[in-house]
Amino acid sequence: MTKSSKNPGDFLANPAPLGLMGFGMTTILLNIHNAGHYGLGSMILAMGIFYGGLAQVIAGIMEYNKKNTFGVTAFTSYGLFWISLVALLVFPKVGIWDPINAKSHALAMGWYFFSWGAFTALMFIGTLKSNRILQFVFASLAVLFFLLAIKEWMVFNGVASGTVDSFTHFLGYEGIICGASAFYLAMAEVINGQLGKTILPIFPVND
Repeated sequence: MTKSSKNPGDFLANPAPLGLMGFGMTTILLNIHNAGHYGLGSMILAMGIFYGGLAQVIAGIMEYNKKNTFGVTAFTSYGLFWISLVALLVFPKVGIWDPINAKSHALAMGWYFFSWGAFTALMFIGTLKSNRILQFVFASLAVLFFLLAIKEWMVFNGVASGTVDSFTHFLGYEGIICGASAFYLAMAEVINGQLGKTILPIFPVND
């Protein structure tokens, strides 16, 4: 792209790797917890607010300047998802609208995750002319949200805690794979763009 171009968007950096890394790394860290390897602590909450949350919102705003409706919708939505998830975890701890009981909270959280799964499944359609890695990110994320919804509904229906724990560990590993795919795509866009050749393939879809 020469400097004689009159399109201001030609000179803008690609914000997608920032958003993908914010999503991917935070998803990996949360799901290592879900897989049972460490507890839920301030590290995950901080990542959810700042890297998974704020960084993706910033990336979404930058996509607006590039006239990328899909990028605006995806990054801004998932950034605010992370912020809302942290709020849902923290609010009851500080006395802000504590749920009536664990069962009602599980039912509500099930619908929360299901709604995000439905949104992600529809967003997946928007990846069909992009590349296979992005398709995998959205497909595996939709599956992850639906698994999280099922886990919450298992709690609501009184399924044995051992079974719920095993299911949570399973979905945690699925979430690690999902986050890793976003991590890979982010690094592919950075490295391939920086070196001007394909080092990490993303398998573009041919029209």
